Amino acid sequence: MSTALRKSIPTVVVNGALRPDVLLHVPADAHTLDGFRRWVLSDEFPEKLRVMFLDGEIYIDMSTEEIRSHAAVKAEVALVILGLNRKLDLGNIYINGVLVTNKQAKVSNNPDIVAVFWNSLEQKRVEYVTRNDKELEIVGSPDWLLEIVSDSSVFKDKTQLREAYHRAGVREYWIIDARGDDLNFELLYWQPAGYVAAETQKGWVQSRAFKRRFRLTRKKDRRGAWKYTLAVK
Repeated sequence: MSTALRKSIPTVVVNGALRPDVLLHVPADAHTLDGFRRWVLSDEFPEKLRVMFLDGEIYIDMSTEEIRSHAAVKAEVALVILGLNRKLDLGNIYINGVLVTNKQAKVSNNPDIVAVFWNSLEQKRVEYVTRNDKELEIVGSPDWLLEIVSDSSVFKDKTQLREAYHRAGVREYWIIDARGDDLNFELLYWQPAGYVAAETQKGWVQSRAFKRRFRLTRKKDRRGAWKYTLAVK
């Protein structure tokens, strides 16, 4: 489950529990955005650990990614979006692990998938930060972000990040919740007052970022697990 670390709580975590012996040390200045970025990009930070900084708090997600409702969904969306981007050459698409930071929104985290388009780079809405000759961070307002909801991320994805990504000026945010009996695919447009959900027409939703319509469906495969299909036209 996700663990929120506050300044008043000892900053040592072992397998999701606070303990006096040090496995993961969170520096005192990590509760500032600049301090958090230094820590996450340092050699002492564990590889592949998912973390989020939001308004002075640090959230560490130690949950295991569920295969049927998370990993399988992400694989299908990534396959389609990467293929579409190869055809249209809109920019760069990254899956997992990339640190995305927006200073104005005071948020820094690792989205499931993120898109940075060439136009945004040229207009300096987004920049790549290099440290020790390595590109390690995207700073600014990406064009598109995807979060897939897990049991430990419901409030984070649907409320906290929805508000933070809007403040960050992310123009399109997709939220997919495949945990229950119904498959929920929400495509959100940026508007000044907040994100607005795109209208669904016979299961299809229009993406302004990709200038295509998408429909997400699923059915059982040969072993009884969900097989997802993201159709595009």
